[in-house]
This record gives sequence, structure tokens and C-alpha cells, in this order.
Amino acid sequence: MIEKAPTKRSVRLNTVTHSVRAAQTVLQYGVGAMVDFADQTLMTAAPEYWKDIDYSVDPVIHIHDERLGKILNVDYFGMPKDKDEYRSGIAYVRFPQWYFCPKCRRFQPLNKWITEHRKVARNKEKDADMKRPKCIECKAELVPARIVIACESGHIDDFPWILWTHEKSFGGRRDICGNPEIKFSTGATSSSGLEGLVVKCNCGAMTTLEGAFNKDALQKFYSCTGFMPWKNQREACHAIPQVVQRGASKVYFPKNASSLVIPPYSDRANSLIENSQEYNKCLDRIEDYDGDEKEIFIESKLEKWTLTIANEIQIDSQLVKNILRRRLLSNRNEETCDVTTNVKYRIEEYAALTGDIPQYGMDEHDFIREKMDSDRYSMPGINQVVLIHKVREVRALIGFSRLNPPDAFNINSSESAFGLMSTKESENRWYPGYEVRGEGIFINFSDKEIEEWIAKNIKVVNRTFKLNQNYSMTLMSKHTPRKITPKFIFLHTMAHLLIRQLSFECGYTTASLRERIYCDTGEEDIKMNGIFIYTASGDSEGTLGGLVRQGYPDCLPQILRKALLGAQLCSNDPVCIESAGQGREALNLAACHSCLLLPETSCEEFNVFLDRGLVVGTLKDQALGFYSGWLSRK
Repeated sequence: MIEKAPTKRSVRLNTVTHSVRAAQTVLQYGVGAMVDFADQTLMTAAPEYWKDIDYSVDPVIHIHDERLGKILNVDYFGMPKDKDEYRSGIAYVRFPQWYFCPKCRRFQPLNKWITEHRKVARNKEKDADMKRPKCIECKAELVPARIVIACESGHIDDFPWILWTHEKSFGGRRDICGNPEIKFSTGATSSSGLEGLVVKCNCGAMTTLEGAFNKDALQKFYSCTGFMPWKNQREACHAIPQVVQRGASKVYFPKNASSLVIPPYSDRANSLIENSQEYNKCLDRIEDYDGDEKEIFIESKLEKWTLTIANEIQIDSQLVKNILRRRLLSNRNEETCDVTTNVKYRIEEYAALTGDIPQYGMDEHDFIREKMDSDRYSMPGINQVVLIHKVREVRALIGFSRLNPPDAFNINSSESAFGLMSTKESENRWYPGYEVRGEGIFINFSDKEIEEWIAKNIKVVNRTFKLNQNYSMTLMSKHTPRKITPKFIFLHTMAHLLIRQLSFECGYTTASLRERIYCDTGEEDIKMNGIFIYTASGDSEGTLGGLVRQGYPDCLPQILRKALLGAQLCSNDPVCIESAGQGREALNLAACHSCLLLPETSCEEFNVFLDRGLVVGTLKDQALGFYSGWLSRK
């Protein structure tokens, strides 16, 4: 059962001091994430709260990706508008609620601070909600609590300060007094640990934070409240929450779905239809219908909508009709619904990148590829190099998790998936999202050579088996069974090596580049053996042309060789190269921050399933790697 708390009125904040980039609302500062502003900490609210009092104004720019929309069962994706287009911006809620004064050391919920402020404020109407939290006595700026509690189901709440002070009080447990007032201070000793942080109640109860971060610290006297502050609701939850620092990375893991807009969805006609006013009006009308009623309504209006849209954008009405029929009527059939994993979803993208799809004879507006002559590269194991001069990627924030990273293998994990909180209500027809336009290099490796290498190297299989063993012991494996193959580890490691080297050659930082792995699991009808490295920046930096230039025959072979030579030795060797498991939950072998790891925004797998031993060999077996022979001959 979900309990909705009383709705609170909105307060407009300064758009200069309280703003983030559009891309950040889909990545680290998405729905349910805390944002540290200069004067306070806020949490991004659910998209249902983004609309202003004037509901006629849409708070987001509509972004369309037909393929991704069908998989996620939404009509569009919403990118927050610029403050000049939509003055209210996106909505935030105040969390955490507990603030303390660094001068008088009083520590209490924000609603009590606001009550004190309203009693003495000279101009109550001007700042009745205390936009900038201050102590009314000391005039000092208040500081938000540095620790909160979160559970593996995605809930989050303030640390139970009053309960902790009385339960853990020196001398034994005390009953909570009638009017508890807490002060937060450092102990008299010089200790800088948790035992030096003291909380004291006016009734005499006093304790420190020693042991607060233990996994079972709250088990005996506290359970999860099921609080979801981003949408002001609570639900039943019997999990034992963990105490975490407010800024810890495990407090918020976004679950993103990513899609390349490929032919035939990337042509100019599709783009014109998506951006037409009449098409968006059609989507608004469709929202009132469900199931068969929706199909019947669309069929009855299709001819009229076709003529109206064709007249607005001035293109052939039959082309408009075909696109509308494909977009609006149920092509969401068994074939579409069966696409649940990233691997299956990417089969179409792989075909587009390799050129194995029909050419539709339409103007490709968002996807321009140039196939290169592989014979000019003299790089073993590579079948094809394709330069993507123009590509559009759509990213959607479909959910988030806390304490444990979300499943990266499935593209459409529902809220019922372990620990995943959806960013929207079920009746809402859009997810927060944004689009990136950029360039990239696609490299297609030889499946035959990879399979031959695996078949004749039992140690390759053994190293992969070790990673699969480590994965089987993780909590994620219980909810998302997955078999990691030697081919996947090789492709993933190659992508990391090339990104690190390209950052030195093309002018982009590693954080501005992103990987996309195309590797089959053996269950699909098609073999995939490619990596796509492209610009991940959401602004004009992503279209400068520097990356594509590095893909030509006079550059790429040298870049590959430099990357492989650099992989032969890590500054942490021999510890790194001989590792039996390192990184998060021991899901890497020979891979650390000095040799392989990338910024988290660049890696699809949260920097796991990496092993440079499979690429260049190890100290004990230098012939193990796929490229060991090529390096020894050079």
C-alpha cells in the first residue's frame, strides 16, 4: 500500500544558483538523486511534479526515438527546457530534512527551523519558507545532515537522530522525552572518527555515532519507513536500512536506457514529423485511450492526421501515412515485446553499423556512415572499420537503485526488478531523457579468428570461468543470471584500451567518449563482434570531427598499437596482472585505475568484466592474449 503525504506548495528558487545541465538530470542528478547547491541540498522530484501552476505549459522538450519508445511503452522522452523557455524549471524537494547550526550546534528538522523563522521574520511574505536556511538566533547558514539511511529497495530517509540518541545513550537506553531537542558537536577528545561526533538531547541522553555505519546498526530498533521523498509518498517496507554518507556514490545509481537512432528511423521525414506541432497534438489526444479503444481511435483519425501533418511539413502524404502507421499502431507485437536484453535490442543497430540493412533511399538526417577499405589498415583480427560522421543517441532515465548498481544487461527492467525504482508513475507516458549528437568509430572484429583463439587457449576459458565464478557470488547474479563469454571480455577490454588512447590523440577527454559493445551471447541468430566508440558529450563538443579523423588508415593502426603496447605494463604490476579478482565484487582480473578503468559515464558495465590478460597476455604466459603474436612480430 502506498501512502501519499500531504502535498506541499512550490517555492520558486533562484535560477542562477539552483540549476543543473539537462544531461545531468538524466545521469547523476536524476529523479531521486540529491543535488548539493551552495546553500542547501535538494532532491530532484518525480517528473509528475515538474509542471508549473499553469498546466498549459509543457516543462520538457519532446525527444522521439521510435524503437526505444516502443520497448519502454512510452510516447516520447522529455528533456528539461532551458530557464528562458520554461521559467519554473524542474522541481526539487528538500531532502535531507535535518539541518544543524555550526555556531550554536542546534540540530533539528527543517520544518522547526522554518517555524522559528516565521515567528520573528520581519517580512514573512517575502521569505516565509526560508529559501536560504539560516539559524534565526546566530544568523549562521544551516548545514544539512551528512548522513542518511537507505535500503536496497530504493527507499531513503533521514537518519533517526532522536531514536539513536536515546537508544544508544551512555549508561543504557532511555525513553524518548516529550520535547526532544538535539545538539550536534564534536567530543572533547582529539579523535576524528565517529566516536568523536556527539549527539545530545536536552533530557540528558547522549551518545556518539560510533558503530552507526555497521550494516546491522539499526537492526534491533528500527526498520525502513518506505519513504520516497522525490514523490512525497511512503509504502510498506520491512528491510533494514543502512547508514550512508549523503554524498556516497552508492546512494544513487541511475538506470539508463540508451538507443542509437538508425535507418529507417533516422531520415529527415521522421525528424520533421516528430517536431511538428500536429504530431504532438495527436499524441496528446491518444493519451485518453487504452488497448483496443486506442487502436480503433487511431485508425479512425489516421487519414485526417496524415493530411494535416503532411500539409504542415510539406512532404508526401503517403510517406507520412506509412510513418504514422508504423509509429502509432501496434507494431508492439511479439517481436518487439521479446526484446528485453541490450543484446537483442542492439541487433538492429549492429546491422546498421555494418551496412547489413536495406538502403531505404531516404535522406539520412541523423545517421551518416562511411565504410572504409579494411585492407588498408593491416590490423589482424579486424574485418571492418566504419566511420560514423553523424549519429544521434537518445538516453532515457527509466529508474534508479540504491546501495547496489542496477542491472545493466536488461534494457527494460521493470520496477519489480530487485531494488529498481521507476522514475515515473505507470500512467505517465514519458520518461526523462535527452539526446546526444556526435560522431564515432565502429570496429568489427573477426568472429572466426576470435573463436579459433578461444578454442586453442584453455587458459582463456579458465580466466573467463574465474570471472563467472565471482559474478555468481554477487547479489546481482541472483536476480539477473548472466554468462560472461571470453569474446565479451575481449571486446570490452579493447574498447577501454582504445578510448584511453584516443583521448590522447583526438582532443576529447575520456569522459567525453563512450563505448557501445556489440557481442552476441550465442542464443541469437546473428553473430556480433563489434565495438562502437563515440562522443558522449551533450553539447557542441561532440561534433567537432576529431574522433572520426582518427579512424582513417593513417591514424588508427598506430593508435591500436600504442594502446596495446601500453596495456603490456601497468604501474601496479605484478599485483594487477596476477590478480584473481579486483574491483567491484572482484569482477575484474588484470584491470585497475592505472591501466583500464574509465569514468563511469563512459562504460556500459560500471567498469567490470575487464581483463587485459586476454588481449596482451600475462607475465607468466605472454602468448595468451589475442594480440600477443602481433605485438611480438612488430
